[in-house]
Amino acid sequence: MRTLVNMRILFSSVPQHGHLLPLLPLARAFKERGHEVAVLAAAGMAPVVAAQGLELRAAGPLPDVLLAEVARRTGADPAGAPTPESVAEFFAGTRIDLTADEAFAAMEGFEADLVVAELCDYVGPLVAAAQGAPVATLAFGPPLPPVFTEAMDGMARTRHDARGLPWQPRRWLLDTWPASMRADEWRQPEGWLPLRPEAFSLPGVSGAKPAVSERARVLVTFGTWFGDPAKLSPLLRSLSTLDVEVVVTLGLAARSEEFDVDHERVTFVGFTPMEDLLDGVDVVVTHGGAGTTSAALMKGVPLVVLPQGADQFFQAERVAAAGAGIALNPPAQTPEALVAAVKTVLEDVSFRENVTTIAKEIAAMPDANEVAVMLEAGS
Repeated sequence: MRTLVNMRILFSSVPQHGHLLPLLPLARAFKERGHEVAVLAAAGMAPVVAAQGLELRAAGPLPDVLLAEVARRTGADPAGAPTPESVAEFFAGTRIDLTADEAFAAMEGFEADLVVAELCDYVGPLVAAAQGAPVATLAFGPPLPPVFTEAMDGMARTRHDARGLPWQPRRWLLDTWPASMRADEWRQPEGWLPLRPEAFSLPGVSGAKPAVSERARVLVTFGTWFGDPAKLSPLLRSLSTLDVEVVVTLGLAARSEEFDVDHERVTFVGFTPMEDLLDGVDVVVTHGGAGTTSAALMKGVPLVVLPQGADQFFQAERVAAAGAGIALNPPAQTPEALVAAVKTVLEDVSFRENVTTIAKEIAAMPDANEVAVMLEAGS
């Protein structure tokens, strides 16, 4: 074990923004404390990692390749219609199969003292088992139902066994979800450490703040991949009939001209850190990705959540249960229902009061630097 001033720490993630971004504040905190930090993810995530001033150890394909392989193997769609079996195949079966060899090669010359893996990443723990390093799991969003985590763990164990590597339980669970928004049956697991979530930002870059508006501002963001123009256009047309300012993020796959809306009443913005988007926003309309949901909560902005797939239904249910917003599950995701929900959230002050209380709770959680100190002491 190297001294605390010279630890090597590996951060490992599924190669998707919603999985990788929650790791970055802690990765930066460790680097700022003088440690050697690397990120293990697909080469396609290089721009995101480089913008944080971090080193990428590239391995494995992006999600489109993984999803295609899962479909070939099983016919399932873990993104659009997640089941425990399909989710386990994606994260703990196919991804390990298509990534592990490249990951071991990428890690040559980097013997980790600690591996921090996001909740759905099973490549980092495989590397940790080979190197004898402890694992900290970073959870984003509410806890997944045990049927999902047990299925993923079970499939990952078969990959460990196939390589003759021990299955070792994580030493810590870094939990970014506020306590008041957990289900009643939640019980604190061993190694639990709270970690304050942060809205995604670019270090050293201060984005332009939006101009103050006399009208309420509604931010519509469906993440990097779920913002289908065909699906969103009818919703945006209805929203634009309200006396509000509508701002829409484009994600990574859409262009503004693909949206059939009145472009004088709807403003589109390219991929922008959430830290720079939320100032002055009165309601966030979203698919319910964990990063977007956490960012809105920590900024004290109520939500209207229209989950599309993956884990988004879990976030939507918890937001509604906490009175931090309204959830519209299919088939209720109609333009009329969305307009009614936005009007309700804008007019009913209880939503703002509830989310303000949650924001204060989040602000009191240990930040990335404090958690880094705890992990240093325990590694």
